[in-house]
Amino acid sequence: MGGTALAAAAVSSLAASPREWTGIWLVEAFAAVSIGVWTMARKARRARIPLFAGPARRFLTTFSAPVVAGALLTSALERAGAFALLPPAWLLLYGAGVVAGGVFSVRAVPAMGAAFMLLGPISLLCPASWGTAFLAAGFGGLHVGFGLSIARRHGG
Repeated sequence: MGGTALAAAAVSSLAASPREWTGIWLVEAFAAVSIGVWTMARKARRARIPLFAGPARRFLTTFSAPVVAGALLTSALERAGAFALLPPAWLLLYGAGVVAGGVFSVRAVPAMGAAFMLLGPISLLCPASWGTAFLAAGFGGLHVGFGLSIARRHGG
């Protein structure tokens, strides 16, 4: 997921308009969700447990509310032309979802969510032109860093 986010950051930095930039990041969100579901399904299959049972179901239930809020807020901010507010909103709401869902996982997951939640408000204090860099740092850097750590310590 982190790798595709870094690619999206590179491509979106070349976008001709804010709407094109947003579209690139929405495609990235779809790709990231697809990768996440695929990897969860693989892990569940290896463990011989149903994908939507136990911890995975609880994670998705608690994670989904902030993500749905983010989707609705994205639509409203885009209609208002407030594209500069999208990176802080996405980082903050995604982080909230990961913190909430992460209570059913290893400690590194809610810690990653907290790091996302920290990046969101910091990005509000910086120039709007830094939005793509903050998304790259969060969705790219945090996912890669925490992902490698989780894979090394917990096998995925």
